[in-house]
Amino acid sequence: QVQLVESGGGLVQAGDSLRLSCAASGRTFSRYAMGWFRQAPGKEREFVSAISWSGGSTSYTDSVKGRFTISRDNAKNTMYLQMNSLKPEDTAVYYCATDRRPRLTITRDQREYDNWGQGTQVTVSS
Repeated sequence: QVQLVESGGGLVQAGDSLRLSCAASGRTFSRYAMGWFRQAPGKEREFVSAISWSGGSTSYTDSVKGRFTISRDNAKNTMYLQMNSLKPEDTAVYYCATDRRPRLTITRDQREYDNWGQGTQVTVSS
C-alpha cells in the first residue's frame, strides 16, 4: 500500500501559476507510473496528466497541453504538476494516484490507478 499526500493548491487569478506536489510513501515509488486527475464541481473526475516510472514518458489531456508540465523526482518520492497560464476552467480538486502495477507504458484510465491522495483544491478566478 502507498500513501499519497498532495499539496500546493490555492486560490489564484487567471494567468497565474501553481505547482502541485504529491509525496508518496509506503511503496517502491520509482517502479510505478503516476498520474494527476481533477474533479470540478458537478463533474466527473477526469484525467489530467501521467508520467512513466522513469519520467521518460508523459501524457496530457488536450486542454492542458502547453500549459501544464508533469515531472517526478524518484529520489524524493515526489511527483509534481507545474501549472502555468491557469484558467477558470482549471478550477477543481486535483488528485494524484499511482498505477496499480508496474509497466513500461502509461495509462489515462482511472481504473488502472489504485492509490489516491486526499486531493488539493485549485481555484482560478477570472
